[in-house]
Amino acid sequence: MRTKFAVLEAPSVLGLFPNGVERLPDALLGAGLADRLDARRAGRVVPPPYDEKRDPETGVRNAASIAGYSIDLADAIGEVLDRGEFPVVLGGDCSILLGCLLALRRRGRAGLLFLDGHADFYQPEAEPNGEAASMELAFATGRGPGILSDIEGRRPLLSDEDVVVVGRRDGADAEKHGSQRIEDTQITMFDLSTVRALGAEAATTGALAQLPESFWIHVDADVLDDRIMPAVDYRMPGGLTWQELSTVLNAAMASKRSPNAPISSAVRPPASRAVGIDITIFNPRLDDGGIAQAFAEAIGGSLRTAD
Repeated sequence: MRTKFAVLEAPSVLGLFPNGVERLPDALLGAGLADRLDARRAGRVVPPPYDEKRDPETGVRNAASIAGYSIDLADAIGEVLDRGEFPVVLGGDCSILLGCLLALRRRGRAGLLFLDGHADFYQPEAEPNGEAASMELAFATGRGPGILSDIEGRRPLLSDEDVVVVGRRDGADAEKHGSQRIEDTQITMFDLSTVRALGAEAATTGALAQLPESFWIHVDADVLDDRIMPAVDYRMPGGLTWQELSTVLNAAMASKRSPNAPISSAVRPPASRAVGIDITIFNPRLDDGGIAQAFAEAIGGSLRTAD
């Protein structure tokens, strides 16, 4: 059965700062992403105003607004899922992941394929700027202030053993700033050096083997090599190639449910084990020409290949 895609715009910068990532949906849609997917335009979830002040109680900027926005986004994603469609959520910063996972948590168990150059596992007291976009994976796994780690009383949104991180390369920097260690958890990690040692295909096979029958895909643009994706606000050398990203996404979309597996109410059979994706952190203001087009081609082609 051909996948029915629905694009949902989530241009929130509540977890970062208003300097360009809010333009991501416009840039990728302008580059033809929806057309490549033959996707329905499912609307735009408008975030509340950004407040640069760091909340003294939680240590996080815009904590209450992020929590409320996560609920609004989960509602919109839920409507897409109820139609039997595959949501393609265009951020915004990485804090939108909380709303994506909340939509699935309301329906049962799901996993997360987390493609990001950073682990995003900081605790508020260690995160230099109080930006939730550096902490969302910690919040999603139940760590941190309750307003963000226990949304709707559903802590955690997903269990450590249902998370696989692919392409992370900020280990030294996270250690320097005192981030809690993702390495000390049950989260599975295929960091960039491991991906290179195994090869993208073998690493992806290993990653998918760790995930439950239904999983969400998170793609932060900074998982890509800085030489091909300089349009991000926190740059690091290295990263995945376009082909490596496509290899991971192709395999994720081609991963079919086991015939004997229980069907989560998050999806309708027949379906890929992957039930949705969010794209974050690409900053069109930093696009020196052609990056949005290349990104839309890579994402669109990879998601559609498995049909």
